[in-house]
Amino acid sequence: MTALTALATGPRPPEPDPMLPRLFRVVSTRRDTADTHTLVLEAVDGGTLPFRPGQFTMLHSFGVGEVPISISGDPAHPELLQHTVRDVGSVTASICAAGPGTVLGVRGPFGTGWDVADGKGGDVVLVAGGIGLVPLRPAILEVLADRSAYGRVALLYGTRTPEDVVYPDELRTWAAEHDVAVGLTVDHGSPGWTGAVGLVSRLVSRARFDALNALALVCGPEIMMRAIATGLRDRGVSGTRVRLSMERTMKCGIGLCGHCQLREHFVCLDGPVFDLDRISPLLTKWEL
Repeated sequence: MTALTALATGPRPPEPDPMLPRLFRVVSTRRDTADTHTLVLEAVDGGTLPFRPGQFTMLHSFGVGEVPISISGDPAHPELLQHTVRDVGSVTASICAAGPGTVLGVRGPFGTGWDVADGKGGDVVLVAGGIGLVPLRPAILEVLADRSAYGRVALLYGTRTPEDVVYPDELRTWAAEHDVAVGLTVDHGSPGWTGAVGLVSRLVSRARFDALNALALVCGPEIMMRAIATGLRDRGVSGTRVRLSMERTMKCGIGLCGHCQLREHFVCLDGPVFDLDRISPLLTKWEL
């Protein structure tokens, strides 16, 4: 860069501090299940928060603490940040209790994404267990925004009970209006439940997709993902086309603290989305 160019362009603005939370105000909330809530937020400074499906933020409740939460919103609308949060501790309880007008801190977005566009021209298989549907929702919305670019789309979803299903209205809409083959199963059927009962891994062998050109995105408990990965490989899906979200406990989001280390990987930096071929040697190791 010449001195004249430098004078014309001026100094570069400083990079934002990744450890400094940005202020977001809660716009609306919704209770999804007995312990799960969805919050829609907007930046206090009026800006946007572009993100890639599969990424997460560090969501901060002032005076309580912060936790990593997958982004569940629509990547086509970065002016709104959406998080679906399960109440499992003091921080998430505080976030779930936040009403409209509450200001929360947000760091990020962090991590790798699903890279959904890699599935264009072929079939897409999404497999979720429990709250694992949350980080897959942005990927589904990206596919549906360009539905004709993809072949068959199958969403295989398992929860503990029918009452634990998140986004039930959207599941019906995706199936009825967007040609998504939704397979739903529960571990324990409540009285009146007429749907499938059993492990979500059983749905993989029956789902209709072309394994040779399919892209598979998987999120849920690690024991479930092991079984799903085996089922997808048995169907003939390449390990480079199977992607798993390894949502280990993350603290800093930038690879400094080591809380999320998975042998040589830092999940917050190298993940949370990994190709199966890259992560499969570690899936067989318990309690890493």
